[in-house]
This record gives sequence, structure tokens and C-alpha cells, in this order.
Amino acid sequence: MRLIGIDTPESRYNNKLARDSKRSRKDIDSIIKMGKEASNFTEKLAAGKKVRLEFDVEKHDRYGRLLAYVYLEDGTFVNGRIVEEGYAQVMTVVPNVKHAQTFLKLEREAREKGVGLWKGSADKRLF
Repeated sequence: MRLIGIDTPESRYNNKLARDSKRSRKDIDSIIKMGKEASNFTEKLAAGKKVRLEFDVEKHDRYGRLLAYVYLEDGTFVNGRIVEEGYAQVMTVVPNVKHAQTFLKLEREAREKGVGLWKGSADKRLF
């Protein structure tokens, strides 16, 4: 499954990691470290909990992965919380744009506060 609207750093070597490193000019080890932090945050937030899935226009991506917005039983919007806490950046893929403006606002606020992976970073993109 893929969380719609957000992109977290890669936590292991793959082709996307190499592209992200080249594009951002950040070294691979730094991106992997950020990816592990993002993964740990997400696991603590949602692992083992009941969730509700919400879909947008497309239900699957070109790789066949299920695309969803995820909500915990208490109403926590998982995709949004990950961005809000600074562990993901916005990745909008048309036509799945239902919460794009919310994600942009949350990312801007996370950058301004310097939370999560934005701590100590003045960059416009994490990776």
C-alpha cells in the first residue's frame, strides 16, 4: 500500500534512492538515515492499530499498489500527521489531489517549526 500525497525518504538502497540523492545533492547514507527515522515514526503512529482507508480518484498506482489516505480509529489522519511532524514531504500525483492543499500547509508549517527531518534544514526539499 502507498499513502497518497506524501513521500518519505527511502530507508534502503534502490533506484529511487539514487535518483533522490542525485536530485537533492544529499548523500545516500543521510537519506537512508532520514528514511529510517520516518519509518520508525510511522510505525509508532500506526502499527498494529485498526485503520480506515479512504480512496481518491485512483485506487491503485501503476505498480498495482493500493493508494489510500489512512485514518486511525480516533480520527488521526495518518498521512497528514506524518507530514505535520516533519517525516514526509508533499508528493502530489494527479488525479489524486483531494488533500493536496492540506499537505502543502502542513509541510510549510513543519519546515517553519523545524520539526522531524526538517530540524536544522533550510532546504526546500528533504531529499
